[in-house]
Parts: sequence; C-alpha cells; structure tokens
Amino acid sequence: MTKNKSGQKLIVTIVKKEKAKKVVHASTLAGAQGGTTLFGKGFRMDEKKRFLGIPVEREREVILTLVSHSIYESVMEAIIQAAKLNRPRQGIGFVIDTKNISGINHMIGLGLEPEPEQNADEDVMQVEKQKLDYDLIVTIVNKGDAEKVVDASKEAGAEGGTIVTGRGTGIHEKAKLFNILIEPEKEVVLTLIVKEKCEGVLRAIERGARLDEPGRGIAFVLDVERTVGINHLLNQQWSEEMKE
Repeated sequence: MTKNKSGQKLIVTIVKKEKAKKVVHASTLAGAQGGTTLFGKGFRMDEKKRFLGIPVEREREVILTLVSHSIYESVMEAIIQAAKLNRPRQGIGFVIDTKNISGINHMIGLGLEPEPEQNADEDVMQVEKQKLDYDLIVTIVNKGDAEKVVDASKEAGAEGGTIVTGRGTGIHEKAKLFNILIEPEKEVVLTLIVKEKCEGVLRAIERGARLDEPGRGIAFVLDVERTVGINHLLNQQWSEEMKE
C-alpha cells in the first residue's frame, strides 16, 4: 500500500446535535490542531419521515478533523471515547486518506512512517476485513433535491446518510437579482456504503437526482480507510450475503 504524499488523514465524525464540542475538545487534547463543524440532518432506512403529519428530522453535527499520521491513532481513540462511538446509535466515524494538503505549514509531524510487517494471521484478518470495506458517496445537488438522492440510495440498498447544506456557483447558475449574482443554496448528501454496493447506489443516485442533466448536481466517491460506529448488524447481514 502506497502512503499519501501529505502524511495527513481526515477523520469525519457524525454525531447527534450538540456533541461536536466534546469531539473537538477530545481531539484537541489528543494533539489535533482543531476541527471544522458542519450542521445537517441524518436519515436511516427504517425511520419514519413524519409523525402526526409533521416532518421528523434528526439533527446532526459533522466534524472534520485533519491530523498527521503520527497522532492519528490517539486522536481517533479519543474521539471514539468522547462520542461513545463503540455504543449503538451514538454516531459514526470514518477516515479518508488525503492526497495533497495546503495551508497547514504550522503543523508538524508530516514524516511518513513505514508500515509494520504483517504475519499470516494478520493477512487472513485483512482478507476478511476487505469484505466490509466502505466507500463514501458525496452528492452535491440543488436545495430541495436531497430527498431524491436519499430515496434513490435507500432503494438501492443504502442504510442511511447525512445531509448538510451549503452554497455553490457553476456555469449553469448565473441568475441575477438587481444585477447581483445569486449563489444558489446546495445540499450535500454523505452516503457511507459497502464497497460492493457502491456502484449500484451511485447509478441509482444519478438516475433519481437526474445528475446527467446540466446544472442538476454532481456525485463522486472517496475511499474510506476505516469506520467506527457502524451497526454490527449491518456488518453481520452483509457477511451473510457474501457467503451465499
């Protein structure tokens, strides 16, 4: 496995509202330089969308923590303990390897570390782990279209996801009001999915959100290195499907 040039890992933690402060505090004590918190809402496969006719939204906080490879394990463990990610339905965390980083000259510890040698037992465990590897599908659409992404991903087998909001500009979005450029609001859907299901879910999102049409949005896939807080029943179910 080739190490990235940046020597940095991005830890993404998704927790219930108002738990972000605990995550940031714990990660800082473990050596992280800080983090960025985004606000959004989550969804699950088995949840009800409405209660007594009122839309039900599960508020979520998404924390982005960039750390050097040398302190990654200690920061990750601190986040797990602070957010109680080893308990059911407390939240999830996952790690993405970065390729190139800019704007972190103040950080230290960018040196690359050699990978430890694996013995035969570890090789077997690695093969088993590969069955449960995950990808992250990031879908950026116009405000109001996130539900289409959610519905399409659920129908294709996704178990859940998180929606955050933002703004964006593009060549197909140049509306003006009193000669002032309007930046349309965007919704970003984060869908963590088992690798073997990723292609099917991505195609379903493309069809459901009509991403093949200009100006409708984009979707891309990121490799996930490690996950924490994923429901063990989901892993068990997927393992059983793989054996069939």
